[in-house]
Amino acid sequence: MKTISSRVVYENPWLLVREDEIERADGSPGIYSVVDKGNYAVVVPFENDGFWLVEQYRYPVGKRSWEFPMGTYPGRRTVDPLELAQRELLEETGLRAERWELLGELYCVPGFSSQGGHVYLATGLVPGEFAREPEEQDMRLAWFARADLEKMMRDGTIRDAQTIACYGFFLLHGK
Repeated sequence: MKTISSRVVYENPWLLVREDEIERADGSPGIYSVVDKGNYAVVVPFENDGFWLVEQYRYPVGKRSWEFPMGTYPGRRTVDPLELAQRELLEETGLRAERWELLGELYCVPGFSSQGGHVYLATGLVPGEFAREPEEQDMRLAWFARADLEKMMRDGTIRDAQTIACYGFFLLHGK
């Protein structure tokens, strides 16, 4: 596909929505709407054959959601992925990790967003103080045994695609 023109439809500190006029390979015209966001990091905090998860209210779906810690920088900044992962783990859980391992990279929703992310395994966890953002004030933190995490995925308690995909990366690394 070839981009003919592009215009910003909406912008805030977290995302930019643009509409691109495109030309397909066969020459026919079309329109693509794209959400541009900065990179994100997901952390799989693992200890004692279980995981630390956070639960928070997700406004777009109107429900609370159990997830691995994850996030982006404001301003759609693209930063060092490991630095971002370390920041998110500390901010959301109060934990620091002695060891970090990159498990993989993925796109959030490549059908309409350019946002990509890195997935890290965090081990050797050390407790500390939270540094949550205002939107995260109602966030809860809990540890779940691996069997309980898998049950939560099977019964629909966990529906977050990033968390489910990141657990897949964890399993692929033979953990």
